[in-house]
Amino acid sequence: MTSCYLVSVLLLVAAPSLVLGAKNYGQALGLSIKFYEAQRSGPIHDNIVPWRGNSGMHDCTVGGWYDAGDHVKFGLPMAASAHILLWSLYRFKDGYVKGNQLNQMYHMIKTPLNYFEAAWDPAHHRLTAQVGDGNVDHAYWGRPEDMKMARPCKYVDSRHVGSDIAGETAAALALGYLTFKQKDHAYANQLLSKAKGLYTFAKTHSGVFTGAAGFYQSGNWKDEMCLGAVWLHRATGTHSYLNDAKNYVDLNKPWAEGWDDKMLACQLLMYEETKEAKYKNAVVSFFNDWLPGAHKVKYTPCGLAWRDLWGANRYAADAAFIALVAAEDGINAANYRKFAVEQINYILGDNHHAGGCYSYAIGYGSKYPLRPHHRGSSCPSHGHCNKDAHGPNPHVLLGAVVGGPNADDSYTDVRSDYTHNEVATDYNCGFQGALAGILHLQQHHTMPTTHNKCPCHH
Repeated sequence: MTSCYLVSVLLLVAAPSLVLGAKNYGQALGLSIKFYEAQRSGPIHDNIVPWRGNSGMHDCTVGGWYDAGDHVKFGLPMAASAHILLWSLYRFKDGYVKGNQLNQMYHMIKTPLNYFEAAWDPAHHRLTAQVGDGNVDHAYWGRPEDMKMARPCKYVDSRHVGSDIAGETAAALALGYLTFKQKDHAYANQLLSKAKGLYTFAKTHSGVFTGAAGFYQSGNWKDEMCLGAVWLHRATGTHSYLNDAKNYVDLNKPWAEGWDDKMLACQLLMYEETKEAKYKNAVVSFFNDWLPGAHKVKYTPCGLAWRDLWGANRYAADAAFIALVAAEDGINAANYRKFAVEQINYILGDNHHAGGCYSYAIGYGSKYPLRPHHRGSSCPSHGHCNKDAHGPNPHVLLGAVVGGPNADDSYTDVRSDYTHNEVATDYNCGFQGALAGILHLQQHHTMPTTHNKCPCHH
C-alpha cells in the first residue's frame, strides 16, 4: 500500500463523522469535481491533481477531457457529460453553494466549454468530433503525459454529418451561456455565439456521426438536436428554436437516460417549456418502469436500479438526476426524490459489499475501489507502468464512480475488469448532478425519508 494512498485515507477518514447512515453529499460532490480535473487534457496550470501535468499539447483541438481510463477525446460523451453537469449547475446552483463547491465547479466546467468553443470552426463549418484513434490508444497503457502515438482527428463538416455530436455540443454551449452570463458576460456571449452557429450548421447537415469506428455510436440524432433547440430557446427567447424542438421530440419511452439516448431529458425540458401534459405523461411513463416495485427495471438485492451490466451505476445515477429535476417541476415529487436519494445512497455505501458501507465513488468513506481501470492513476509519476501490477493504483483517482456491481450486488476490485471497474466522464455526470440536487433538497428542508435495504451504519 503506497504512502500516497495512506495519506489520502487518513485525510478522508478525518472528515466529520456522520450520524447513522447519513451521507456527506457535499464531500462527495467535491470529490466528483476532482475526478473531472484529473481527466483534463492540454495545459494544466494548477496543483488540483498533483500527479497530472500537460498532455495532448499538439492535438488538433487542445484541451477537453479524456474520455475514461484511456486518452481519446470523444465528442459525444464529452458533450453529454458537460450538458448534464451544466444543467445541474443551472438548476441546483444552491446545492453547489451549500456543498462549498461553486467556485470549483465553475473552474472545472470551463475545461469542456473552452474545448467546445475551440472545436467549432465557423469559418470552415467544421467541428472536431474525436481526437485520437480508439484502437491505437487502447493498446497503450501509460500516462497521458508520456503519449507518443499519433492522435488523428475526426470532424463533423459538410461532408461528414454528425448532428448528434453537434446538437449536444450546441446544447452545452447554450447552457454555458446561461450559467456564466451573470458571472462573466463576455465569456458567456462567446459561448452563445458559437452555440447558435453550430446549431444552425447541425440543423442544415442532419444525421448521425458514423466515424466513431465502433466507439460511442449513437442510435439517433433528434434527441441531441432537441436539447440544443430547447436551451437556445431558453437562452434567446427565439420561438423558432422551440418549434424545432417540437419537431425533434418524440413521446416514446427511452430504455434509459445516458450518453446515447437523451429523449427523456428532452421530454422533461419540453414539459418545462410548454406545460403540455403529453410531455409530462411521457416522463411519468418512464419512471413508472424505474421505481421500485414496477418489476420492469431489475433491482439488486440491496436496491440499485440495475439497468445494464456495463456502467450500472451510471444509468441509476442519470435516472436519479432526471428524477430530481422532474420533482422540482412538480411531477410526483415525493416518490421521485425518494428514488433518487436511495440510488445515490447505494452508490455511496448503502450496500453489503465488503461488509457494508462500500462506496463506488473513489475516496468517499473508508472503503472504495483501489484499482480502477484508469491508466494515469495506475502509473507511478516516474518509471515503468504495469497494468497487471498487484496492489492499489499509485494515485487515488478521487471522486471517480466505477461501473458498478453485478445484478446480485457482487463486485470485484480488479484493474483488468473494465466492465465493472472502468471510470468515465459520463459515469459521473448524473451522479454529480444528483448530489447537487440532494444538497438543494437539504437546503430547502425537503429531503425525503429513505429506506435503503442495506443501510450503512458507521
